[in-house]
Amino acid sequence: MKALIVVDIQNDFMPFGALPVADGDAVVPVANALMPRFSLVVATQDWHPPTHGSFASNHPGTSPGDVIELGAVEQVLWPDHCVQGTPGASFHSALEVARIDQVVRKGTDPAIDSYSGFFDSDQRSATGLGDLLTQRAVDEIVVLGLATDYCVRATVTDAIGLGFGVTVVIDGCRAVDLSPGDGERAFAAMHSEGARILTCREI
Repeated sequence: MKALIVVDIQNDFMPFGALPVADGDAVVPVANALMPRFSLVVATQDWHPPTHGSFASNHPGTSPGDVIELGAVEQVLWPDHCVQGTPGASFHSALEVARIDQVVRKGTDPAIDSYSGFFDSDQRSATGLGDLLTQRAVDEIVVLGLATDYCVRATVTDAIGLGFGVTVVIDGCRAVDLSPGDGERAFAAMHSEGARILTCREI
C-alpha cells in the first residue's frame, strides 16, 4: 500500500511567514492534487514550544543561521517559528486539510529538533509515524512539502532506513537554500540513497 506524506505545509514556512521558504506556497496545489489519489494521507507538523532550542532567540548572542550543538547534534539556529498554538504553526489555509487522515507533530522537545517526520534529530525518540505506516501495511510512501533541504530530506532518509520505498515529488517541494544549491544537492542525495524523484504528473 502507498501513502502520501505531506511535510510541514505550515504558515511560517510560506513567503509571508516567520521562516519563509521562497515560493513555498506553490506546493499547496500539488498536495491538493495528489491527496485524493491516496487512501492514507499523513501530514507532519512542526509544533515547537516557545523555549525550543533551535530558536536563535533562546541563545543570547546568536543569530539565525548560526550553528550550535543541540542534544549532541549539529543544529542550525532559526527564527522563532511554528510555535504551538500560534497561527504560524497552522497549515496553509488553502491546503485541503479534510483529506488528511493523520497529523504527526514533531519538534515538541525543547532539547532536540526533529526535521524528520519519523525521528528526533538524535534518532533516540520516534514520532509514531513509522508505527502508523506499518500498522496500515504501507510499504511505499510519496513525499512532498517543505523544505527540500531539511525536513523533506530528513524524512526521506529515515523512511529509506526503515525499509519503505520512497518517491519524492520534485515540483511539490521547495528549499530553504541557506547556501545556494542546497535544494538541488538534497534531491541528489535523496536519489543516491534510493528515492525516486518524479513530478506530480509522473506519480
